[in-house]
Amino acid sequence: MTDSAELTSGQRDRRRWMGVLAKADPAHLAELWQAATRAGEPAHETVRAPEIGMVMTRGRAGGSGQAFNLGEMTVTRCAVRLADGAVGQSWVAGRSKEHARLAALCDGLMQGDAAAKIEAAIVAPLERAEAERRRLQARKAAATRVEFFTMVRGEDE
Repeated sequence: MTDSAELTSGQRDRRRWMGVLAKADPAHLAELWQAATRAGEPAHETVRAPEIGMVMTRGRAGGSGQAFNLGEMTVTRCAVRLADGAVGQSWVAGRSKEHARLAALCDGLMQGDAAAKIEAAIVAPLERAEAERRRLQARKAAATRVEFFTMVRGEDE
């Protein structure tokens, strides 16, 4: 994997929006897509139809130790080419072909003149929803936090 310090600004931006699209709730993405594309979908051809497969996930002991194979995960991938030549790609967790297709279309549009519109209408709301989900998850975890303390007994002196 490429070190994020070696990436250009455009590559970091694309990594961000592709991550947001991949992690999005498929129903929420579809709802935002419908609202943003009322005039119809952009002209495109399918380069790679949505297909379901498996990938090996890797982990690191303690987050920084030696890498090990954690297990397999189902993913769906898709690639589309827009009329302007931009190629949109996606890899999403799970088996939702429509999620992969919409994420690929959004990726393609984010590389062209429609980037500002897609950012405002789709990516930014999905990013806010993810931030809210994480905030609620952190709040829920904090509610179960247990504090341990030790009392000093007088006879231990």
